[in-house]
Amino acid sequence: MASCNHSAMTTSNQDNAWDRIRRQLMKEIPSSRFDAWFQPILVEEADNQLTIKASNRFFLDGLRSQYGEQIRQVANRIVGAQIEIHYKVDASIEQPAIVGKTEETATVDGYIDPRFTFENFVVGSGNEFCYAASRAVAEKPGEIYNPLYLYGGVGLGKTHLINAVANELMNRNHTKIAYRTGERFTNELIQAIRNGSTDQFREQYRKVDVLIIDDIQFIAGKDRTQEEFFHTFNALYEIKKQIILTSDRSPRELTNLMERLRSRFNWGLVADIQPPDLETRLAILASKAELAGIQLARDVAQLLASRITSNVRELEGALTRLTAHATLTGRKIDIDFARHVLRDLLHEEVKAISIEEIQKKVAAYYNINPKEMRSNKRSRTVAFPRQVAMYASKELTKQSLPEIGEAFGGKDHTTVLYAVRKIDRMRLDSDEFDEEISRIMALLRQ
Repeated sequence: MASCNHSAMTTSNQDNAWDRIRRQLMKEIPSSRFDAWFQPILVEEADNQLTIKASNRFFLDGLRSQYGEQIRQVANRIVGAQIEIHYKVDASIEQPAIVGKTEETATVDGYIDPRFTFENFVVGSGNEFCYAASRAVAEKPGEIYNPLYLYGGVGLGKTHLINAVANELMNRNHTKIAYRTGERFTNELIQAIRNGSTDQFREQYRKVDVLIIDDIQFIAGKDRTQEEFFHTFNALYEIKKQIILTSDRSPRELTNLMERLRSRFNWGLVADIQPPDLETRLAILASKAELAGIQLARDVAQLLASRITSNVRELEGALTRLTAHATLTGRKIDIDFARHVLRDLLHEEVKAISIEEIQKKVAAYYNINPKEMRSNKRSRTVAFPRQVAMYASKELTKQSLPEIGEAFGGKDHTTVLYAVRKIDRMRLDSDEFDEEISRIMALLRQ
């Protein structure tokens, strides 16, 4: 798609600024990636300003994340530091086209999402093994972990990882990739049978270097599809071509699957991807908020990350909904606004936590005996966790200061007030301590 330019900046050679910037970027970025990211955009120029437009927020965020800094640096070199670069969604622009032919070979058969790369995949304890395995396959396809079988629940990052592998391989001009969902593979076979073109169907898949099937569980129970895939698998495996599969279940859990296919799925590496832990969820939110260009308050991030625990896609959806509501209403995204907009996702009706539960969890966090919360010990190892627990009790329960003091061994309400003010002040003074208290509060809300 050609770029459009309005009021282009004047230059000695009559070229507009974006054309010169674009030509330089083409020299620095592999052609397959350049086509995927820069063909679908429009660029307008006016008064030392470039406005880069794309059809949707997700594509635009991906472009800015992957190449925003590189675009800025090239623009500064060619035009000067005075140039401003802005990004804008324009729904009238056509959707990014499916990647097809490149210079010499059909690099990709299927749609690879250019937004999904290893660089923007947030790694945590639940997915680090799958991430490492995927990177290893991208480095040496067909030589290690063949097949690579990733499984786990919806929205945990399987599709991101297999697209990341494909995007990495697209940098190698002669790598032929076929990317399919299990459903599309099945539908293509059905169509080939109807048209009497099964030979062409087989040839299409057996000449690739990498075969990626997302949601392979779809072929379970479909005998003809399984038979065709079995022979395609064998043909590719024998000549050391890489096979990558994803599923919502492990091979042994796939009912109605031929035993000989199940056996082959286990020949390489079977790796499960687990729901992200709290720290990973917070990192994902921070990354997505930065891409969207919004400031997400720490307490709002903690609220989302502590309540939406099993599905990254749902977490991203919550952030998108918050951003949309804030944009349309002109409201600031604070904790009350988040609770109102996301009340159905956050399950605000969860039972209230008791002071006793707070004491136990805070004591466990600081590795002291819960009984010491109600003692008169004044050593810092006991007094400080006690103050944190008092602060949390004030924040998370409806108990009055005297009632909280009574629960902590008959302490005076002024002692509780002192603890609350102290923790508040320390949170303001130290970002590190603020994050520590945020983690504790998130644990207490679970």
